[in-house]
Amino acid sequence: MDRPYVIASAAVSLDGYIDDVAEARLILSDEEDLDRVDEVRAWADAVLVGANTIRTDDPRLLVRSAERRRARVAQGRPESPAKVTLTRCGKVDPGARFFTTGDTERFVYTCDATVDEVRSKLGGVATVVGAGDPLELPRMLADLRGRGVERLMVEGGGAVHTLFLAADAVDELHVVYAPFFVGQRDAPRFVNPADFPQGPASRMRLASSRQIGDLMLLCYRPRKDRARHD
Repeated sequence: MDRPYVIASAAVSLDGYIDDVAEARLILSDEEDLDRVDEVRAWADAVLVGANTIRTDDPRLLVRSAERRRARVAQGRPESPAKVTLTRCGKVDPGARFFTTGDTERFVYTCDATVDEVRSKLGGVATVVGAGDPLELPRMLADLRGRGVERLMVEGGGAVHTLFLAADAVDELHVVYAPFFVGQRDAPRFVNPADFPQGPASRMRLASSRQIGDLMLLCYRPRKDRARHD
């Protein structure tokens, strides 16, 4: 295979939003669900978020559970998976926790035309890779696979989920629904308008569902699904 196995993960409101317009981040999950996400993160070789998620949420993207970190080390893996982001414009802050926390590899994929600028800005805190003009998702995924990333967890945000789903590059989709509505037109959505291959004529398959407190987890796979991760 020329790309990693991809799990896309998101928590959304009932009306499909991943955040609201307030300055503080909207909490959609609970502790039990966050532990489930941590389990998937510990399974992955790399975790990917978009540059806008780094700018707005400043995530650490590390495995939280000490037990899971020890298990990874016992398997000869770093405590946390590699961190990956993609940026077309190169607006990334080397002081963000994406770059400053955890002892793991970091990869920044950008357009070929901005590679030198982004490398200069980051000052060596990450491996910066050109992936076409405009940035080509298959090229980026093939490069990650060539670097030993066999299992990739995609954590958003909406533009990234849209990119992966529209490219039919998701093997499992994990969506947790929170039991409330956001109802704000300008709030960020789980996905943006796109020509999705997972349309009415090619429905995804519900592989499993589980109640987590007052949340609901739905796990989907495409009809042409490949190997399972569990």
